[in-house]
Amino acid sequence: MAPLWPLILVAASGTLAIDTPRPRSSALHHLTKQLLQKYHKDVRPVHDWTEATMVYLDVCVRAVLDVDAQNQKLKTNVWYIEVWDDEFLSWNSSMFDDISQISLPLSAIWAPDIIINEFVDLDRLPDLPYVYVNSSGTVKNSKSIQVVSACSLETYAFPFDIQNCSLTFNSILHTVEDVDLAFLRSREDVKHDKQAFSNDSEWELLSVSSAYSTLRSSAGDFAQLQFHVVIRRRPLVYVVSLLIPSIFLMLVDLGSFYIPPTCRARIVFKTSVLVGYTVFRVNMSDEMPQSTVRTPLIGIFFTVCMAFLVLSLSKSILLIKFLHEEQHSGQERPLLCLGGDSDADGLIMDRRAHLDGVAESPVSQEHQAHSRTLKEVLSQLQSISKYFQAQDQAAQQEVGWLALLERIDRLLFQGYLVMLGLYAVTLCSLWALWSRL
Repeated sequence: MAPLWPLILVAASGTLAIDTPRPRSSALHHLTKQLLQKYHKDVRPVHDWTEATMVYLDVCVRAVLDVDAQNQKLKTNVWYIEVWDDEFLSWNSSMFDDISQISLPLSAIWAPDIIINEFVDLDRLPDLPYVYVNSSGTVKNSKSIQVVSACSLETYAFPFDIQNCSLTFNSILHTVEDVDLAFLRSREDVKHDKQAFSNDSEWELLSVSSAYSTLRSSAGDFAQLQFHVVIRRRPLVYVVSLLIPSIFLMLVDLGSFYIPPTCRARIVFKTSVLVGYTVFRVNMSDEMPQSTVRTPLIGIFFTVCMAFLVLSLSKSILLIKFLHEEQHSGQERPLLCLGGDSDADGLIMDRRAHLDGVAESPVSQEHQAHSRTLKEVLSQLQSISKYFQAQDQAAQQEVGWLALLERIDRLLFQGYLVMLGLYAVTLCSLWALWSRL
C-alpha cells in the first residue's frame, strides 16, 4: 500500500485544482504585468505621431486659504483632474475576468507636462501616487494641490473688495500639434460649481469662468486653459470692528466744538480723543491689508480723520497761547500804573520834606506845592488813560482772536460734516455694488 500513497495524493491535488476557481488577483497581476512589460513612459502614447494627444482638464476650487495683498499672492486649495487617452494601455476585459479598470503608478506611465503659469510657490498636499486606467486606455489623474499664485490684488474698496485671479494651465514643451487641451465639463458647469467650496472662511466664491486660447511664441503655438477665480470678502466683521468705532470717535470729537473755545478743558478733551484714536489705529493696523500698490479707501479716511483731529487741537492750543499773552501783557501796565513809578515817589518825598523842614516864604511854597500836585495828578491821569487804552486794545485783540476762532471752528465743523457725509455715501455705494454681485 505504501507505493500507492503518492498516486492517491497526486490524484487528490489534481481534483482540488480542477474544482477550486482561479483567484481574480492573478488576472489583475497578469494584466498589470502585460501592460507595463513593454511600455515606454518616455514616449507620447500614440500610434500615429502626427495625431495630438487630447488632455481634458477640470478645476474645482475648494477653499481660499490666504490673500496676501502686500506680496500680491493668492493661496487656494484646488481639486485638479487630468484625463487623456493612452493608446498603449488598452485591453480586452473579457480576457481578464471582465476587469474594466485598474490603478497604475503614475511614475510608471506617460503623463502630460501641464503647469500653472501663475505659480510663485507650490505647497502640495500629499500626492496621489496612482492613476485610474480603464480598458479603453483612458487615464484619469486626480490630485488636490495648494496653489500659491501671483495675482493683481486690488484693495482700494476694502472691506468691500472683489478679487479676480487667474489660473492658466498649459504644457511646458509640447505644442498644440502634440498636446492639445480641452474642458472636461462644460464651462457653465464649471462657472457655477460651488458645492465643494468651503463657505466658512472670510472669502466667498462668486464664479470660476474659463476660456481656451492659444499662446503664440517663437517655439510654436501652445494650447492653454484659463480659469478666472472671482471671490469677494465678507465685510461685516470689518464694519463692526473698524468703521463703526472710527465713526463714533469722530462724532465724539465733533461734540467737542460745543465746548467754549477759551476753555482749557477743550484741549484736554481733544487730546484724549486724539490719543484714543491713535491707540485704535495701532490696534487695528493688523486688520487692514498692507498693499504697496494702492492705499485702501479706509486708510485714507483714517488719515483724514487724524489730520482733522490734529488741526483742531493745534488751533485750540494756539488760541489759548495768544489769549494768555494778551492777558499777561495787559496785566503788567495796571501794576505799574497803580503802584506809581520811582520818580513820582521821589517828588512826593521831597514835597513832604520841604513842608516839614522849611519855614520860608509860605506863599511861594504853597504855589510850588500846588503846581507839583497838579503835575502829579496829570501824570496819574495819563497813566490811567494809557492803562485803559491798553485794556481796550487787548480786549479788541481778544475779540478779534475769538471771532477768528469762531470762523475757523465753523469751517472745521462744516469740514467734519462734509467728510463724514461723503464717507457714508461712499460706503453705502460700495456696499450696494458689493451686494449686487
